[in-house]
Order: sequence, then structure tokens, then C-alpha cells
Amino acid sequence: MTELNTLYDSNYSAWATQTAELLRAGRFAELDIEHLLIELSDMSKSDRRELANRLLILLAHLLKWQYQYHILSERWREFKGDSWQRTIIEQRKRIAVLLRQAPGLKAIIHEVIADVYSDAADLAHKETHLPMTTFPVNCPYQLAQLLDDNYYPEAGCATP
Repeated sequence: MTELNTLYDSNYSAWATQTAELLRAGRFAELDIEHLLIELSDMSKSDRRELANRLLILLAHLLKWQYQYHILSERWREFKGDSWQRTIIEQRKRIAVLLRQAPGLKAIIHEVIADVYSDAADLAHKETHLPMTTFPVNCPYQLAQLLDDNYYPEAGCATP
């Protein structure tokens, strides 16, 4: 075990600093490749998890907007509409920032949407108490719509 391997377990910050210095200097033979690969893999997983979480919340709120908002009483529509709209705006902004910071996520965003959509529909079902059959089986929104600050779906038809 090298000194750098040991440093990883005892002082992560120093390990990261020294690893960056070795990379800049082109001293690749001295790198702690095992831990470097773990860190790179974890970074990718972390970014994907954040994208999935943001998309899940965005999708659930768009579904609630589309399938419940129009049936709420006027008083609740004001309250829920403002709250849901703030959440939609925030999630879109955070997704945009994440995609700027980790542009590689653009290559997998459609896959992530497909992965989280059923959970988003389930969340919308649980929060609205509308039947699960109200919501489409597959994501009804295009990526451009999900990321468009001005897009809010029109009222959908709830199925019995």
C-alpha cells in the first residue's frame, strides 16, 4: 500500500489535493488509481441521483398541475398553484444548473426520466388521492417541455 493509499483513509482532503497535484504534473504512475476510480464513479452516481431526485419532484408536480389543479376549489387553487409553481420553477432551475455543471448527464437524461416517471406518478397519486389510473403509464412530457420555464400542462382528463 502506498503513502497515497493510506492518506485516502486518514486525510481525504490531503489525498484529493495531492492527487490533483500528481495529475497536473503528469505523474500518473504515482496515483492511487483504485481510490481515484472509486471517487470518479461516486461523483457520477451522485450527479445521476441528484438529477433523478430533481426530475421526480418536477414530474410529480407537473402531473399534479395537469390532473388536480383544475378540479381544486378557487381558494385551494391559489394556494396549491403558487406552491406547485414555485416547486416547478425551483426544480427546473436546479436541473439546468446541474446539466451545466455536469454536461455528461445530458446523454442519460431520457433514461433517467423513464426510470423515475413511475415513482413520480405514484407520488402524485399519493399526494392528490386521485386514482393511479388518472396518470399516464409513460411520461407524457417531452424533455423540451420539462425544461421550458413557460411550460405548464393543460388540464388533463382523469379516467375513472
